[in-house]
Amino acid sequence: LRRQVMDLLKRSIAECIGTLILVFVGCGTVCMLGGDLLGIAAAFGLAVTVMIYTIGAVSGCHINPAVSIALCAAKKFPLKDTAAYCIAQLIGAALGAGLIILTMGMDALTTGGLGMTAPAAGISVFQAVLAEFIGTFILMMVIMGVAVDRRATPGFAGLAIGASVLSVILVIGKISGGSINPARTFGPDLMALILSGSDALWTTFPIYIIGPILGAVCAALLYCRMAGKDNC
Repeated sequence: LRRQVMDLLKRSIAECIGTLILVFVGCGTVCMLGGDLLGIAAAFGLAVTVMIYTIGAVSGCHINPAVSIALCAAKKFPLKDTAAYCIAQLIGAALGAGLIILTMGMDALTTGGLGMTAPAAGISVFQAVLAEFIGTFILMMVIMGVAVDRRATPGFAGLAIGASVLSVILVIGKISGGSINPARTFGPDLMALILSGSDALWTTFPIYIIGPILGAVCAALLYCRMAGKDNC
């Protein structure tokens, strides 16, 4: 039991660090580049790719609660590990947002919005949830195909998943903000609440829980249905 606990702790630490780096690089780029959607999408995609090749062998590099929950729903990941991963990812995201403030100063919050996500002007809550659902559905389908399916060619998962993140953000970034990851939104929202009293954690954050988790779960279950038990 002690060995299992220590193993889960090590994997959770890896998830925390991976999510920290994702938020620091991705949201930090939002603060630095402003409205350059291509640059922002590339930063998130590259961060995901690099982290997969860095900590994938340790924890699987979920760095996204929606991915962990979807794998659990598809019976590809234990429930007890899922809870630990999600907590670690949320902590890592908060630390990543904190590091942005420490390195860039309060301007990252006041002018850069700390990389927070919110529906664009004129976009309804339904449209934002739908965009996040579709975006995370696409991401999870790619993950299932290149990282979970037993027939997948080894070595290319990081490139394919990173490319899917980049592509999805380009499509939905100006609709919902292109989060496709509850932790990625949670970190900046929590830090903004602490530092400026922002209410985003209570008002818009639910969009980035509902859309990504439902999208990821639907994709994982559908893929397993298509691939069959022998391959998924």
